[in-house]
Amino acid sequence: MNSTRPYLIRAFYEWIADSDCTPHIVVSADDPDVLVPTDYVDGGQIILNIAMSAVQDLQLGNDAISFKARFSGVAHDLYIPIHSVMAIYARENGRGMVFSEEDEEIPPPTAPDPTTAKKGKSGKGSGKASHLSVVK
Repeated sequence: MNSTRPYLIRAFYEWIADSDCTPHIVVSADDPDVLVPTDYVDGGQIILNIAMSAVQDLQLGNDAISFKARFSGVAHDLYIPIHSVMAIYARENGRGMVFSEEDEEIPPPTAPDPTTAKKGKSGKGSGKASHLSVVK
C-alpha cells in the first residue's frame, strides 16, 4: 500500500487553512534530496510556512512537496521529499501531527485461523486469552 504520510499532510494542511490558521511544516534538512535555503537550517531542521499567502505554486504530492518562496527577499525553489517532513502544525496554536522517523505503516493484526480457533457453545470465543500478540 501507499504511504499514508502525503494524505495526512494534505488533510492537515486543509484543516489548518480552513481553520484560518497558518500551516507550517518541520523538515529534516539532512536528506541530500531536500532543496531548501541552507542559511535557514538550524540543527538539521527547517520550519517552513506553507500558507498560500507565503508560497507560490504549492504542490502537495505523494512523493514530495514543492513550491517557490522568498527568504529575505530572495526567491527560492524548494523541494521536500515526503519522508523528510517531520511534522505539520498550525502556527497559532501548535495543533497538528508529528510523524515518526520509522515507517508509519503498521501492519494490521492477523485474524485467527477459523479452523483452529476454539469455539464455545454459543459460537463465540471460549473466553480464554487470545493467542494474538502485539508486533512491534
